[in-house]
Amino acid sequence: MNMLLFATFFVLMFSGVPLGVAMGLSASAIVFLADLGIMSVPTSVYTGIAKYPLLAIPVFVLAGMVFERSGVALRLVRFAIAIVGERRGGLAVAAILVCMVLGGISGSGPADAAAVATVMIPGMVRAGYPAAFSASVIAAAGSTAILIPPSIAFILYSVLVPDASVPALFAAGMVPGILAGIALMAPAIWLSMKHGFGEENAGTDIPKAGFWQTFKEAIWGLLAPVLILGGMRSGAFTPTEAAVVAVFYGLFVGLVIYRTLDSRSIFEVLVESAEVSGVILLIIALASVFAWAGSTLGAFESLGSVLIGISANETIVLLAVTLLLLIAGMFLDAVSILFIFVPFLLPVILHFKWDPVWFGIILTMNMAIGQFTPPMAINLMVTSRIAGTSIEKTVPWVLWMVAAMTTALLLVTFIPELALALPRSLGYLN
Repeated sequence: MNMLLFATFFVLMFSGVPLGVAMGLSASAIVFLADLGIMSVPTSVYTGIAKYPLLAIPVFVLAGMVFERSGVALRLVRFAIAIVGERRGGLAVAAILVCMVLGGISGSGPADAAAVATVMIPGMVRAGYPAAFSASVIAAAGSTAILIPPSIAFILYSVLVPDASVPALFAAGMVPGILAGIALMAPAIWLSMKHGFGEENAGTDIPKAGFWQTFKEAIWGLLAPVLILGGMRSGAFTPTEAAVVAVFYGLFVGLVIYRTLDSRSIFEVLVESAEVSGVILLIIALASVFAWAGSTLGAFESLGSVLIGISANETIVLLAVTLLLLIAGMFLDAVSILFIFVPFLLPVILHFKWDPVWFGIILTMNMAIGQFTPPMAINLMVTSRIAGTSIEKTVPWVLWMVAAMTTALLLVTFIPELALALPRSLGYLN
């Protein structure tokens, strides 16, 4: 039955069936054939999404869209340009910085990439950056959104791995997220200097202004991550409540400060965020059936044993797991990776006594790389469409970004304190 479960899933997936549906159908078929009790299917669907931390997901999705429509991204871009200055690669570095700040609001890579690409790519193209290069840089930088807290991926991981709390994961993701952003700046600057992109930001249509003027305009956007993370750290509100605070703060900024939102735009944001959240929660519900069936049959324990049996050397197993996740990220979205791989990786984590928080960061960094690594590359799909170019044309540029973030991943893999020092100092870990 174990083999039949995975065989059915892969047949459905490669037949073009959506991943969530493929997981739900394959698991339901096995539940019926193995006589595990057909009523376990609706029960698993309900219990899969009836978890308090999951309440934060639709609200963080809404918060990200509110900030995107309120004009925060444009003001952050102008401030980043004022910081970086007019030099080769300046707009590329500014784009990465803005993605990192917005990542501290939305928690979603595609939303982050879309917001920055819409503002930055036309100006970057006018300044001499190829559209494919611009799309590659922003797609890669947008992936830091699932590392820099708040992160939807961390919330989902905490549901699957109860030993890893959301506050600990949020704190652990801060340094790796910043490290990933810095790593991306290196090839962005080098490639810009090598090919002469963006000399003095010539031709950009992004309005320029002085440091203090742009700072005053961007301060409301810069304060959002401080409010969200500071409130959680002080105990004023939980991560779930932080999402609600972020929404109301974004509405206040858009309606009162910038006056860029009206009743029509708010309605559109509510509709779009509901659609996105519905898709995410549907995948979670169907994946829960798959997880229950695999766990009941012992399929995940068997796969975990195979991984453990690769070698007695912990480093070799860790590198094998990392390679597996990198490959998976090229073909699967982040939510699917979490629900497919975490159940059978749990025995491996327990066997080698790996810290579940640290492993969550490793897993999420792999998913971040997958968001801009072809062929799946959801961030790259978004930015390429906005740039009016094909994913094929981005490959020579995006591979440099993949190499840069993989370097950051390996640093965090072999120096766990890069992820664990902050949550330990804040008292989230022993």
